[in-house]
Amino acid sequence: MAGFYRSGLLEKYEGCFHAVTTKESALFCHGSLALHTGEPAEEVVANRREVAERLGIGQQAHFVVAEQTHSDHITIIKGRESRGWHTAEDAVADCDAMITDQKGVVLTILTADCVPVLLFDPKKAVVAAIHAGWKGTRANITGKTVQEMVETFGSDSKEIVAFIAPSIGRCCYEVGEDVARHFLDRETFDRVGEKYMLDLPLINQKQLLAAGLNVENIERCGQCTSCEAERYFSYRKEQGCSGRFMSMIGLR
Repeated sequence: MAGFYRSGLLEKYEGCFHAVTTKESALFCHGSLALHTGEPAEEVVANRREVAERLGIGQQAHFVVAEQTHSDHITIIKGRESRGWHTAEDAVADCDAMITDQKGVVLTILTADCVPVLLFDPKKAVVAAIHAGWKGTRANITGKTVQEMVETFGSDSKEIVAFIAPSIGRCCYEVGEDVARHFLDRETFDRVGEKYMLDLPLINQKQLLAAGLNVENIERCGQCTSCEAERYFSYRKEQGCSGRFMSMIGLR
């Protein structure tokens, strides 16, 4: 990874660790971190080791990766062990959002256009990582994750801090009526002929607000993966690329 993208909002909190990886041409598959897309596993695991080393947390951290299925399934991570990091076989099954209060556990999301959302409750010391494609967004996975933090850990939604990481933007996310019909808020799309330009980051921001977060506690990075495909993997821009970058969050 040539570098890491970080949230200015989350950076203010010492108790929280986070990072978003970027491409690097010197690494295998430009630094892809996905074990589920058919590349040689040993090469991808080597990329993951490189990430942990550069972050300076490789010896102490337990990385948790999920088998993402575009669902609204949420898993509470209760143990301090790596899962899905060295092999896809022990990834968290059928899951698109994870929550933990375990220090040293790093929750990860793999994307190449979908919306990664990272949450941190500084009062209760709880973090969450969410994968929100259009299906997960339709199912309000982001709002449901906030509610799970409230119900399971006693979080106050007004205390939760959110970072909407790089994802495809309204400028590039063209969908048909079959997808757009699930999102009736005119503020979240533009119609261009028979097509719609959908704003998934904005929809997820609205879901965070509906879940009770304060607007000043939400950061949308504003970087479009399709526009910046030289820095991030973009399934659409790169016409079905197999690479994925990783958004991650944990408690120190």
